Amino acid sequence: MQIESNIVVKSSYHNKPIVTDIFYNVDNTKKPIVIFCHGYKGFKDWGSWDLVAKMFAETNHFFIKFNFSHNGETLENPIDFPDLEAFGENNITTELNDLEDVINWIITNEKYKSEVDITDIILIGHSRGGGIVTIKASENKKVSRVISWNGVSDYALRFPKGKDLEEWEKEGVLYVLNGRTKQQMPHKYQFYQDFKDNEERLSIKTAVENLNKPQLIISGTHDEVVKPIEAKNMHLWNPKSKLLLIEGMNHTLGGMHPWNEEKLPIHLEKAVQMSIDFINK
Repeated sequence: MQIESNIVVKSSYHNKPIVTDIFYNVDNTKKPIVIFCHGYKGFKDWGSWDLVAKMFAETNHFFIKFNFSHNGETLENPIDFPDLEAFGENNITTELNDLEDVINWIITNEKYKSEVDITDIILIGHSRGGGIVTIKASENKKVSRVISWNGVSDYALRFPKGKDLEEWEKEGVLYVLNGRTKQQMPHKYQFYQDFKDNEERLSIKTAVENLNKPQLIISGTHDEVVKPIEAKNMHLWNPKSKLLLIEGMNHTLGGMHPWNEEKLPIHLEKAVQMSIDFINK
C-alpha cells in the first residue's frame, strides 16, 4: 500500500495550504476516488481515520483525506490547532472551496492518472463535513455518489439564537472550548454572515432535494450531537437515498483521539463496510 502524507494542495481562493493524505495500492488500475471530509474541530489525523483510509485502500479505492485550509492546523503541525487566527476566519463557503480544489487537484494530476477513475468520485463527510459533501455533490457534476456519517442536515441549527446571536454580532467573536487541547477556539461573526449571505446555496435540504445521484446516509442511534432525526429528515427529502442506522453508535462512530488500537472501533468498521458495499454496487 502506498501512503503519501502531508501533500500540499494549493488553493484557488486563498494562500493557505490544503494539507492532504492519500492511500492506495499501486497496480496501474483505475480505482474509485473516495474523498473524506472531517467535521467541526476534527482533522485528517484524528483518531482512527488512518485505519479507515487503509480499509478503503485495501478494497482497491483511492482514498484522500485532508485538513480544511482554515481549520487551524498548519503543514508543520496538522493536529493541534496552532493557527487560531485561521480558525476564526473559517466558514462553510471556504470549506466548499477547499473541497472543490481537492477534487480538481486529483482529476488533473498526471502522477496518479493510471491509478484513479476520474469518472467515479465518491464524497464522504462526517458531522459538519457531511453537510459539506452533500452540498458539493449537489452542485458538482464530477461527483458520482455521496455518503454522510452522522452528517448535519441544517447549518442554521448550529448557530446561536436570540440574545446570544446579538452578543456575537456585537463582540465580533465568540469562543468555544476545545476539550482535547483546552484552547478557546475563536469563531468570528463573519462565519454566520457568510452563511446568511449564501443561505440558499448552503441549504442542505435544498441540496438533498436536488441530488440526482446515489446518496447513503449513515447515522448512529446514540448520536447526541447530530441526532438520528437529522438523517431521517434527509431521507425524507430524498426518498431515493439509502438510510442505514447503526444501533448503539455515537457521534464519533466509536472512535476517540488518540486511537492506539490496531483495529477500527466496531461501529466505525461497520460504517466503512456499509460504505464500501454502497460504492461497489
